[in-house]
Amino acid sequence: MSGLYASLNSTVKALSAHSRALEIAGKNIANVDNTNYARQRVLYGDRGTVLTSTGAESLGLEALGVEQMRDALLDRQVLREVALKSGFAAEQAGYQRAQAGLGQSITRTNASADATATGTGIAGAIDGFFNAFQGFSANPTGVGERQVLLQQASILSDRLQLADRRLAQTQSDLDAGIATNVDDANRILATIADLNGQIGRFEVNNPNTAVDLRDQRQAKLEELAAILPVEVRAQAGGQIQVVVKDGSGADVPLVDLASVKGTVAFDGTDITGGAPATTLALSSGSIKGALAARDGGVQILRDNLDLLARQFVTAVNDTYNPGGTTGDFFTATGTTAGTFTLDSTVTATNLKAGTSSAAGDNSIALAVAALANQKFTTAGGDEIDGTFTNFFSQSVSSLGQSLSGANARVDDQTNIEQLVRSQRDGVSGVSLDEELADLMKFQRAFQASSRVFSVIDQLLDNVVNSLGR
Repeated sequence: MSGLYASLNSTVKALSAHSRALEIAGKNIANVDNTNYARQRVLYGDRGTVLTSTGAESLGLEALGVEQMRDALLDRQVLREVALKSGFAAEQAGYQRAQAGLGQSITRTNASADATATGTGIAGAIDGFFNAFQGFSANPTGVGERQVLLQQASILSDRLQLADRRLAQTQSDLDAGIATNVDDANRILATIADLNGQIGRFEVNNPNTAVDLRDQRQAKLEELAAILPVEVRAQAGGQIQVVVKDGSGADVPLVDLASVKGTVAFDGTDITGGAPATTLALSSGSIKGALAARDGGVQILRDNLDLLARQFVTAVNDTYNPGGTTGDFFTATGTTAGTFTLDSTVTATNLKAGTSSAAGDNSIALAVAALANQKFTTAGGDEIDGTFTNFFSQSVSSLGQSLSGANARVDDQTNIEQLVRSQRDGVSGVSLDEELADLMKFQRAFQASSRVFSVIDQLLDNVVNSLGR
């Protein structure tokens, strides 16, 4: 009797274990397209051993728990690659916005030839301005030539000012994006701290059992890594510490166990975090990429446009008003791209073609037109090197090269991230073929245990109901 009852109890435990395995296999299959899910499996084990009259006897099979198939090293590597890709993508987006704001088509390496004398962009406006002065020199008294010259000067002024405003707006947009990223980071940090607390409570007596909460936490960590280059430190009870490095390479904790250590903040220049607030040294992430674009290629282009405007004002005014007594062509104080403008006193009537009042005197107009081919040098005290057109082309080429480099880095990093994710999927990903095979295996095991249960039930029926007759 005791043998049959013991066997019946062991069979019930086996049925329960196989049932749990079937449940987990079904759960894996259901999450085959869930990128945040790590494959799970049931850990089988023996309930223990007791001493009987016939010797040591097993208490039967039991489902000891559910194991999550994760590789901590691969998870950390994914965080690093996600942060790098996000940083490069943010920098790329900043340069693309700058290109659009410039109003100038850019190839991967240089300025496009789209900007001609009759085309769009600053390059076309520069050519149009000097061509108009050339036409004015050919017919100093022509009303049409004078009106065209003023129109081309106004076009050049408008395009420089518009480009500067758009580039400034690009930088402002990047700042707004950083502020949004900071808000997102603080929200994610609070969520991670809450998940840490839940995992600690659930695993206080059962380590590594809160597998679904761990999946959610890893997903939030990857979301955070796209913003900040975070690192993870394992803590007791399945909890973690989330840190970022400061300028000296020391850890600045942002989350410790179930607590958020201060908030992430942006003051327009630096990102701070932790308690007390510490300036963070960002090596990757979308915030780093946005700052690199804002303070790098975009600011350099704005500075170059200011230099171009300053050289334009100085060279044209010195040529148009050689003695400094008869009125400038451009406003002398408009020495930035944003303030570059035609002098308010210049009209079609009082445009100066020459230094004398003679009708055919075109010396000034010819001299200004010749500035188109003049090579300036900073070594000689000028603001720029080369001609106006060459300097602008080089400035645009610099942005094009920055954009080209960003494009290449995004492409390369995307491939690296996909490779690392593929390696992790080999460990944590769900394979339908494998799960279906397991499903059939557990089904057969459940059926076999059910058959054993049926046989023992019949034997007990014989013992209880038949032997007493």
